[in-house]
Amino acid sequence: MRKPIAIQGIRGSFHHEVAQKYFNNEADVIECMSFDTAVESLLKKSTDTIVMALENSIAGSIIPNYALIDNHNLSIVGEYYLDIQHNLLALEGKGIDTIREVHSHPMALLQCKTFFKDYPQIKLVEAKDTADVAKQIAEHQIEGIAAIASKSAARLYQLNILAESIQTIKHNETRFAIVMRENENLDKKGINKASLKFELDHKRGSLATILNVMSDCKLNLTKIQSLPKINTPWKYAFFVDVTFNNYEDYEKAQAIMEIMAQNFKVLGEYKNAKT
Repeated sequence: MRKPIAIQGIRGSFHHEVAQKYFNNEADVIECMSFDTAVESLLKKSTDTIVMALENSIAGSIIPNYALIDNHNLSIVGEYYLDIQHNLLALEGKGIDTIREVHSHPMALLQCKTFFKDYPQIKLVEAKDTADVAKQIAEHQIEGIAAIASKSAARLYQLNILAESIQTIKHNETRFAIVMRENENLDKKGINKASLKFELDHKRGSLATILNVMSDCKLNLTKIQSLPKINTPWKYAFFVDVTFNNYEDYEKAQAIMEIMAQNFKVLGEYKNAKT
């Protein structure tokens, strides 16, 4: 029997939506109000799986989550891209003219800032989770306050959608990782993407040399992110994602990079969700 899936946020959140879609609507969830709490539930074996956002097409990488995966030696076993559509939710029968405040996650507020220029009377208030605001409005029948959340949150908490897709940039996609303690069922036949981490000497051409190895071995670099090493000023760790057609090409590149780079680590091997 599958253990519940740990998510950041509550039912009706975007993490919950990904859990439902990735696991075919069969996933029970453990609601966590922070990514640290979600990781803790994995380490304590309350769950075997976390759904964790890694990057957004507008806001970029969520760097602390890469660090969580790295520091706890966790494994990315899958990924899912979700089209993020922000909607303005309030109690049934209420119009936007009755709204005094809108509460939501800071990122959601930022992504919908342009919409609220037409409503200067509405105060924007930061909250921990989009769906949690919707839940509180519904449970306590709070008037005068609206939430920015998903349509699934509107259905779950029976709220009215005052306005749909209010984000400034309409194509707003977030990449989520499916994370486990380790990848116990690694099927090389279905794998065509990997997430890697390594460190390099601070000298000319060191990064270019690694990138050339990837190119020569027919790997496609889809992401590169640097993260400073806290205890070693001006030295950086690099987090990269690569895709490939043949696992053998990836294995060859991996063997070379393990020799050339310092503290080389595979953070995950999985199927590319974009193919």
